[in-house]
Order: sequence, then structure tokens, then C-alpha cells
Amino acid sequence: MLPRGRPRALGAAALLLLLLLLLGFFLFGGDLEGERRARGGRAGAAGVQRGPRAPPDGRPRGPAALDGDLRWDHNRSACVPLRSLLRKCELLHVAVVCAGYNSSRDVVTLMKSLLFYRKNPLHLHLVTDTVARNILETLFNTWMVPALRVSFYDADRFQHQVSWIPNTHYSGIYGLLKLVLPDILPPDLTRVLVLDTDVTFASDIAELWAFFAHFSDKQVIGLVENQSDWYLGNLWKNHKPWPALGRGFNTGVILLRLDRLRQIGWMQTWKVMTRRQLLTLSSTSLADQDIFNSIIKEDPGLVLLLPCIWNVQLSDHTLAENCYSEASDLKAIHWNSPKKLRVKNKHAEFFRNLHLTFLEYDGNLLRRELFGCPSQLPPRAEQLQRTLAQLDEDDACFEFQQQRLTVPRVHLTFLPFELPSPQLHDVTLVAQLSMDRLQMLEALCSHWPGPMSLALYLTDAEAQQFLRFVETSAVLSARRNVAYHVVYREGPLYPVNHLRNVALAQALTSHVFLSDIDFLPCYSLYHDLRASISPLELGGQHKVALVVPAFESPHYRLNFPASKSELLALLDVGSLYTFRSHVWPQGHAPTDYARWREAKVPYRVQWAADYEPYVVVPRNCPHYDTRFVGFGWNKVAHIVELDAQEYEFLVLPEAFMIHMPHAPSLDISRFRSSSAYRDCLQALKDEFHQDLSRSYGAGALKYLTALQRPQDST
Repeated sequence: MLPRGRPRALGAAALLLLLLLLLGFFLFGGDLEGERRARGGRAGAAGVQRGPRAPPDGRPRGPAALDGDLRWDHNRSACVPLRSLLRKCELLHVAVVCAGYNSSRDVVTLMKSLLFYRKNPLHLHLVTDTVARNILETLFNTWMVPALRVSFYDADRFQHQVSWIPNTHYSGIYGLLKLVLPDILPPDLTRVLVLDTDVTFASDIAELWAFFAHFSDKQVIGLVENQSDWYLGNLWKNHKPWPALGRGFNTGVILLRLDRLRQIGWMQTWKVMTRRQLLTLSSTSLADQDIFNSIIKEDPGLVLLLPCIWNVQLSDHTLAENCYSEASDLKAIHWNSPKKLRVKNKHAEFFRNLHLTFLEYDGNLLRRELFGCPSQLPPRAEQLQRTLAQLDEDDACFEFQQQRLTVPRVHLTFLPFELPSPQLHDVTLVAQLSMDRLQMLEALCSHWPGPMSLALYLTDAEAQQFLRFVETSAVLSARRNVAYHVVYREGPLYPVNHLRNVALAQALTSHVFLSDIDFLPCYSLYHDLRASISPLELGGQHKVALVVPAFESPHYRLNFPASKSELLALLDVGSLYTFRSHVWPQGHAPTDYARWREAKVPYRVQWAADYEPYVVVPRNCPHYDTRFVGFGWNKVAHIVELDAQEYEFLVLPEAFMIHMPHAPSLDISRFRSSSAYRDCLQALKDEFHQDLSRSYGAGALKYLTALQRPQDST
């Protein structure tokens, strides 16, 4: 027999349990049903917040509706598939068409967002012009991301297939090449996700890839509805767009069944359709998108409608705010306005901040391996990883050894670059810098009108600051013959010679002026050098290094001398000095400044220990020795190499350059304060001499004296 009151307590408990079950049903069941309705609504760009609400079936109504002959269930096609539909570790294929300098930068940001969220191995298929391939191939080779394969396809080989189509879109001929992807990509590739370069992801693309499982037997393409009234033809008077179903579809994010496209004769299909439309329309306005929409208009069964959250379009007349209610809804953002980040819409600031997060995100952090999936490294990365693992972290010179083995990411020609028509004899100024020397660029540009190749050692965030610095500088933004190469910061020491080699390798002229960013050349130097190359036969078999005498000013403000005579006057009154004559005279003493004062013609000087002049040499000169990092002996070693290869040093009688004062670098401070630092540098010099002996035999013995006493050189 139960004690008194127990039946009443049990009854109350049973009633409470029943109420909880009912409450849970209404809460979670209602949420799921609401989510299904919302997603169905999003597929048709119907409103969720501050806009028309979607009907229960998710089908847009009125002007937002697609044509009535569209015969699929929007709810069903727009439901978010479970990621578990994918095979574990399935390889996902992504294709991008990219041309030029700016689009190459956009690809990097797109890839950062993809790699940040991805959990699957990726194969990236890049259809590029020559410029983009040079940039991106170098970038991915130095990025060395695990479980990422990159293939390149020459866009120029396929241009003839679309060059006959008049196109007014800002993407130009490259905006039409997505039509040709079934021909461009390998014949055994059956499915691919195609992305515009101006897309930023906010979710794992595996979720988008999973929509392939929702394709019917006939469907060949997955697209999001266009989120503007462009194809309704009511944006302005006499606006006549290409035919489309309702608002049409946007092709910034595409799922393509390549195998089915090939089976239905896709290449012939789109060409016939394009020729037919061009009988009444003068050109495409939205490139490939117009042609895709015309085909879908005739055969709606070819397309699977994707949820709008996978392509939130930020065009000038966007209706995208009807697609989402919270930030968590967003999957992919598409900057499909020519204004890009400057576009104005209701939530533009939020979208810009999201995009800037990836712009400034440290790409080195994306070298992480995948959990639970094979994360094969590129062969070079595997070798470096094994070598790094063998280093002794307790070694006093561990930082030097680590930096020497570090391969930083390199983004060549970060900004648009144009070299005027090739000259028989031309000279590129080659230098390197970090963020703290950025202010010296404008003055250098005013002194050197010729081409420059500059390597900048920056973080991802600093690269964006540099970009804004150039864009807001009247001097720098007007120059198109300056190639900026960003080497992303990595490791404990400044890789000065690696930076120099990056800049040197990208010089395109016959000769290079190997300078430093804190020097200003005399105003006439560029033109004088070009005039000197031919008479001195610098282009022949005779190896010559032209020496530009270096001076320094102790003053931050200097009335720069316009001629040699003005410089000598400043030298005589103590306003200028020969470079480092007070602290390191042997570095430039062989230039023989006393002789230079009177010289009228170039004169020859002999190499001497610790000589480190600034020289003009042919572009194919030896590269710098990258073992020298931080401060010390980096230029000296290069001049030794030139002398070992029998370069003749000729001092130019009218040329000069002046070092401008600045705060000392961190590396020179460490050199001066740390005996361990100097000991490590000495060990590198000993190793360099041994390698020199192996390369040049007995001829290298004369350089041994350069290693017999402590040095303080650059």
C-alpha cells in the first residue's frame, strides 16, 4: 500500500511530464517546420524579415514568382541536405576562372574562406590567363596547404570559343568562359562547383556539394535565383534584358554535372541559343549568366533551385535582405556589383566586415591538416617538415636554421603592373622592405622614374594596409611600372636575401640596379644608366658590375643635390658622408671616393674583403645566398659571388645615391647586443666559405680573409 499523498504526487509528476512532452513537441516540431518553410521561402528569395513572408509551400508569389511552367517542389529542392550524404573524406572539385592582377587577389580571399570552413580534401581547377597563373602558381606552391590539389588550365586556348560574343560586362571575355568548362576540364571529371572570384564563404562547401544528391535524372545545373529585378526588365526605361524565368538565376555559384552536359551536347546548345538571341539583342550584359538563363527559360527542367543563402548577392539593386533573417543564415556572399566592397545596401557594413576578416586572416594558419581524413602534404612541404623536425631547439642558432628552412607564401605582382614596350637596354631597381619603411616609397618614386621590382615582407593584415596606402597616394597610384611582391611574414628572423631574390627574379629588363629601400638615387641615375649600358658593352659576354657610390645624410631633412658638384659641396661642409665611413669603412672603401671626386670616366676597382657596394648588373646575375637572414653579411656574400664569377667592378663617375636616416631595425639591434647572434653569423660565414671552396676550388682561397675577424656588415 502506497503512503498517503504518493498517488497525488505521482499524478502531478505524470501531468508535468505530459506538459513537457507537449511543450517540446510544439517548440522543436514548430522550429523544424518553420525552418523548412523559411528555407523553402529563401529558395525563391521570399521575405523572412522586413519583406513579404513566404507562403507555406515556399513558392514565391506575384512579381517574385518564376514562370508557371516550373514544375518542381521548391520546398524539396531547397531543403538543406545533411552533410552525411557525402562519403567521408570525399574529394570536392572547385573551378574558378581568373584573369589579371586584381582577380588573383580575390581568389586568395575566396580560398581563405573555403579553407577556413572546409573539412574535405579539395581539388581546385583554375582557368587563368598568363598573369594570373604566374601569381597563383607561385602562391600555392609556397602556401603548401595539406589536402589541396591545384590544376591550371590556359584560358587563352579557349578564348576563340567565346570571342565572337559581344559582351559589355566588366569581366570581359573571361566572364564567358564558364560556358566552356565541360570542354576545359578533364573528361573524367563529372561534377564541379563553379565559383566567381568575388564570392566569400561563411560555411563548409561540403554542405553545398551535398546538393548534387538532390539532382533529378534530367537536372544538369544547380543555381540560386537572381536577387534583383534585372531580368524583369523594369529597372529603367527601355531596359531589355535577355530572356529568363521570372527573376532568372545568378551564376556566381554553380553546381555543374559535367557528364550530363556533355551527353546533351552542351557546347552546341549554348552556341545555337546565343546566336538566336543576338539576332535581336546587341550583346550580353551579364556575360555567361545571360546565356545560361536563356537556355533555362526554354528548358526549366535542367536546373535545380538552390537556397538563396548559398549566393547572397550584393548588387546595386539587390533584394538579398529578403533571403536571410540572421547572420547565421548566411552561407556564401557574392559581391556581384562593379563597385564590389563600395556597394551600398542595408547590411553592407556587416558584409564588408565579414569579408575583411578573411582578407586580413593569417593564411599560414590554414596549413592545418584535416581531422579524420588523409592530409597529404605537397612533396616539398613533407621534406621541409622532416628537416625541421631534425633541428635541435636547444641549439643557440636554432632560429637561424629554422628561418633558413622556412618557405614563406609569396604573392607576386600584388597590384597591377605594366611595363612599357621592351627596350634593348633598360634597368629595373630591385629592393626589399617591411611595413616600417613604407613611407620611403613616395620619395623613391620621385627619384627613379624607371621600372621597379620591390619585395615587401608583410602580414596578411599589413598587406591590406599597404594596398590602401598605395590607393590613397597620388604618387604611388599613378605609377604602373612598379611591381610589388608580397612575401608573407613567417619565422623569427628577417629573410632579407630571400626577399631580394623574389624581387630580382621578377625583374623583366636587361639589367637590374640592386639597391636598398632607404637609399635615394640621384635624379638622373635611371637615364644615365640606360645610356651607359651600350657604350660599356654590358650586354655582351664581358661581365661587368657598375658601382654606384653611396653616401649618407645625418639629417632627416635634406636638400637633395641635383648634381655631383652640389653633392661634393655638401660633402665638404659635413652635411654628407661617404656611407658608413664612421662605423664600417671597409664596406665601401674599395670604391675609392678620393678618385671619384675627380673622375670623368668610369674606372675599375678591385674586390677587397668585406666590400659591399650597390651595383648594376645583368638580370641573369647570381642570386643572393638565402642562408644569411637577419642582419649581417648578406650583401657582402653576394659581392663575393660576383667576384668569384669574374665580374669586373666599374665605378660610375657621375652617379651617386644617398642613404636616408631611420630608426635601426630589430635585427641590427640584436646583432649589436647579442654575442650569440654574432657567433651564429660567424658559423654561417664559415659554412659559406666552405661551399665557395667546393664551387670555385683554389680560386676561393682569397676570400678566406673576409672570415678571419668579427664583422659588422650588411
